[in-house]
Order: sequence, then structure tokens, then C-alpha cells
Amino acid sequence: MLKKFLVLLKRIIFSSFLLYGYNMIVNPLNLMIPINIITIGALTIFGIPALMSFILVYLIVF
Repeated sequence: MLKKFLVLLKRIIFSSFLLYGYNMIVNPLNLMIPINIITIGALTIFGIPALMSFILVYLIVF
């Protein structure tokens, strides 16, 4: 049980750093994705494809 919790915590931390790194890279282009519970949760569950879908949705909507 503790091992599953640590794996989940590791994925949450990785997702947070991934989103923060993306926001730092695209800051000059104004394509930032907010860091909140929904985006971190989606990145934790789905990984890189969720980030790509957030980028696509941001480009289509805005």
C-alpha cells in the first residue's frame, strides 16, 4: 500500500515539474497553462498526451 502511494506521489511531483517546465519554456510566447488540481490530476493520470491535449485546447480556444 505504501509503495503505491509513493508511486502516485512521484507521478504527481513529476507532473508538477513537467507543467512548470513547460510554462517556463513557453513564457515568451504567452502559451502558459495554469497549474491547478485539474491540470496536475490529468497529467498524473494520462501523462504527456494530456499535456499535448491541453496545448491543443489552449490554441483552439484562445
